[in-house]
Amino acid sequence: MTKPDNSSGRDPARLITRKIASLGDWRGEMLAQLRDVIHKADPDIREEWKWGTAAWAHDGMVCSAGTFKDHVKLNFFQGAAWTTPGGSSTPASTPRRRGPSTSGWRTRSTSPP
Repeated sequence: MTKPDNSSGRDPARLITRKIASLGDWRGEMLAQLRDVIHKADPDIREEWKWGTAAWAHDGMVCSAGTFKDHVKLNFFQGAAWTTPGGSSTPASTPRRRGPSTSGWRTRSTSPP
């Protein structure tokens, strides 16, 4: 299922697991949940370690995940070209403000209640 990333020779699955463990908070839990959902959605997807973060590919790059101080970001490389369950779609040629990817955000306050 997971092959070493040819660019680094390191095992992406191990690097992603290490990243999840090193976070040790809700961000690691969220990254682990996202990883599980991605594998359930496409059992043949390949884990990658690109740009210092978790990424997934299947016939090209599908998405990457970034963890930050107050949010976890999931980028879909061709997200704007996908059709939604309701049948609407956004053509890839439609201008977008944030560049070539479509992002999902999860934010949690870092200040005490």
